[in-house]
Amino acid sequence: MDNKMRKKMADTIRFLGLDMIQKANSGHPGVVLGLADVAVVLSEHLKHNPKNPKWINRDRLVFSGGHATGLIYSLLYLWGYDISLEDLKEFRQFGSKTPGHPEYGHTPGVEITTGPLGQGVANAVGMAMAQRYLEYLLNSESAKVIDHKVYCLCGDGDLEEGISYEACAIAGRFALNNLIMIYDSNHITIEGDTSIAWNENIRDRFEAQNWDVIEVDGHNYDDIDSALNWAKRRDKPVLIISHSVIAKGSCKYEGDPHSHGAPLGEDDIRCAKEKAGFDPDKHFFVPEDVLVRFRCAVEKGELAEKEWKKLLLELPYKEQNELLNILQNPDFSSIEWPEFEPGSEIATRDSNGKILNAIAKALPGFVGGSADLAPSNKTYLQGFGDFPKGKNFHFGIREHSMGAISNGMAAYGLVIPFNATFFVFSDYQKPAVRIAALSNLKNYFVWTHDSIGVGEDGPTHQPIEHLSQFRALPNFYVFRPADATENVECWKAALNLNKPCGFVLSRQKLKTLKPQRDYGDPKFGGYIIKKRDNAKITLIATGSEVMLALQAGCHLEERGINANIVSMPCMELFLEQSKEYQDSVIDKNTKVLAIEAASGVEWYRFADDVLAIENRFGASGKASEIFKEYGFTIQNVIDRIEKLLRS
Repeated sequence: MDNKMRKKMADTIRFLGLDMIQKANSGHPGVVLGLADVAVVLSEHLKHNPKNPKWINRDRLVFSGGHATGLIYSLLYLWGYDISLEDLKEFRQFGSKTPGHPEYGHTPGVEITTGPLGQGVANAVGMAMAQRYLEYLLNSESAKVIDHKVYCLCGDGDLEEGISYEACAIAGRFALNNLIMIYDSNHITIEGDTSIAWNENIRDRFEAQNWDVIEVDGHNYDDIDSALNWAKRRDKPVLIISHSVIAKGSCKYEGDPHSHGAPLGEDDIRCAKEKAGFDPDKHFFVPEDVLVRFRCAVEKGELAEKEWKKLLLELPYKEQNELLNILQNPDFSSIEWPEFEPGSEIATRDSNGKILNAIAKALPGFVGGSADLAPSNKTYLQGFGDFPKGKNFHFGIREHSMGAISNGMAAYGLVIPFNATFFVFSDYQKPAVRIAALSNLKNYFVWTHDSIGVGEDGPTHQPIEHLSQFRALPNFYVFRPADATENVECWKAALNLNKPCGFVLSRQKLKTLKPQRDYGDPKFGGYIIKKRDNAKITLIATGSEVMLALQAGCHLEERGINANIVSMPCMELFLEQSKEYQDSVIDKNTKVLAIEAASGVEWYRFADDVLAIENRFGASGKASEIFKEYGFTIQNVIDRIEKLLRS
């Protein structure tokens, strides 16, 4: 394509973006103007089908700088995705297809939710890792079922965030040559030139992480094209440093940090359009010859997908096609769940390890790993090997990156990922967990060492407020099973949710209870494990505290006080049940005491009183001593009950 036409196409993107932002009186014009030239050339290289955004063998394109939505939505419209000019005119309006930052599952063509800087870089690494594993599973010398690239557009802010260091180190370690990252290097942040806080040599940094690096003029179409062709032939991940000017083409704000996050104004837009030879009185205008060239993506994409489907029909190995079908339609009923002897003592982290291995044996797409804690988390999948040819992913001590990488894997499709660390270090993961919930990603967060039961490691390793934090997160399901058997039931429920879930598991051994459901079922989030006639008290507990509740209930019965014992491994599931079910589990005619070795603030929605850890951190010492010191004893439960009954 000649550069004169490329320039016209880039200017079309620029002015669509500016018109969107001006109409909304909100947005980020600088990046739209600065990246438009790169976007035009990248369009020539992308393999995708706008009429089928979920085609498995498409190139993935991640916009790590999610504020570039003026650019993103313009491209999606021009390429032919299910986005109209009217949708562009509704930019940043309530209920529109074009929200302020891209949202996975909301806007066709958006591969992942981005906005918190740096996470998109890790998401792209996760997609590339998922692809590499699937290539090993599905490809043969004669037939490549999975054969595409993962592209990521990022900026200065993304690379300043620590998560990008973590993720790019992993990409370099595994030489992910399917990953091409384009760094829009304009040296501008909101506060001014990047040099006020940042002076790294980015080329040296990435080369030290085992990346290939090439630098280009971000407004020279031939340079960009050559760099992309070169990048696709490398045997390492590639960083293309695109030296650009923020707000390129603006009459007043070119190179100015003020162009980052506010409309440029009608006068500047008129001036820019006139300078580029566009009619300043036309808004949301797309020249016919420009639209024809962009819409070639539809024809090219449909042809590429047809050729891929033809390949599937002609696959020399029937097993490849069968395996692809299994990956697309995982059969959870094929899992041979482990069984645990009642009365045996096993930590839920240990029973969870057996459960993970059972799932991995049945589901070829079930993969995951730990932040260098697999021996403690009990998450190693025995006999399945290590990535890239196996199911075990070694993320290193990189919790934030691990969470975002596994989000990228979940968004990629065909794989079901889990990731693991100590529960207290979920603090490092929180931004990625939040994106998983916002994006509705089927990602499983395994968190062990769940309470003050950690013992001697002390308050730095003992979570207190963490359960409350994650239960407050919308669209996220927290499971804290009471024993090994309930752990199995929790996983059965979680796999069928198609939502992100967290499993909060004990380090200390817990007695395996005889399976007993006097009323309800664990799959409903809460149920009665011991029901007594004419009960005056309901005790609700989770995890290791369920046994305490059962023991206290027996002592209360000896005193003539009947108590129902409720295990609630997943509050979120319980709250989704009918009011009738909830009332049948938590009898409103009884006094209610909730017991949990955590901050416990959320239990007041059910309980008259809560035995929890209030306004304290943990302590270093034997777990049994700490539980006693913090009031988690049979006698203290009885005292709280008697006080409740007197009130």
